[in-house]
Amino acid sequence: MTGRLDGKVAVVTGAARGIGRATLELFVAEGAHVVATDLDAETLAATAAEVSPDVVTVTGDVSVEDDARAMIEAAVSSFGRIDVLVANAGVIPLSTIDQTTVADWDHVMAVDGRGMFLTCKFAIEHMAQQDDGRGSGSIVLLSSISGQRGQVGQAAYGPAKYVATGLTHHLAIEWASRGIRVNAVAPGTIRTDAVVSLLETPEGQAYVEEIEQRHPIGRLGEPREVAEAIAFLASDSASFVTGAVLPVDGGYLAQ
Repeated sequence: MTGRLDGKVAVVTGAARGIGRATLELFVAEGAHVVATDLDAETLAATAAEVSPDVVTVTGDVSVEDDARAMIEAAVSSFGRIDVLVANAGVIPLSTIDQTTVADWDHVMAVDGRGMFLTCKFAIEHMAQQDDGRGSGSIVLLSSISGQRGQVGQAAYGPAKYVATGLTHHLAIEWASRGIRVNAVAPGTIRTDAVVSLLETPEGQAYVEEIEQRHPIGRLGEPREVAEAIAFLASDSASFVTGAVLPVDGGYLAQ
């Protein structure tokens, strides 16, 4: 490891599994102090125990104002500041608009949309005042190829990920003068637990194989590959990068 995040204080939401867990693991390996959050308390505790005894955990729902505030406050109370927010928590329902209920829509927008808004809001409140009021910090939002291009069967998820893309652009402009950088990654299809579970049936395996071929590289991405992009954007190596949405998609969006 390069130590590119040495001493930085980071909050990673949705850290119990998938891209969030891979980000947690990489950040710790790169020297960061990490507050890991998730709604699944049991899995979060198990993950943190496996990664490092120094990981601070907070169980909560990013779409609930008090919970989101508590996630950021945990970093400040534990380590005195917050240098990085990785807004990863989200839900990924698959349905066309005629199959999507109002409750489904509201849930996705609450978690994937309002959750990002709230964690960014509370993180920026601290980031803008630290370092003797000069401000500093880096925020990385999880968008998606579905937040860049329409996808069949993602009537709620896709629009929610456009929120991540929009927040990235607007917050980057709004807070650049206070030393806060805001970027996003836009993953393609990644080999998370949900995707792996599809491989248990012939139909699911065929579906995954078809998705693989949509990516010019010809395979699914791995959570660690997305985490590497997140770590770059979070680090000082990306000190002149803000307002960017970085595809991590095996060439999908280049088609």
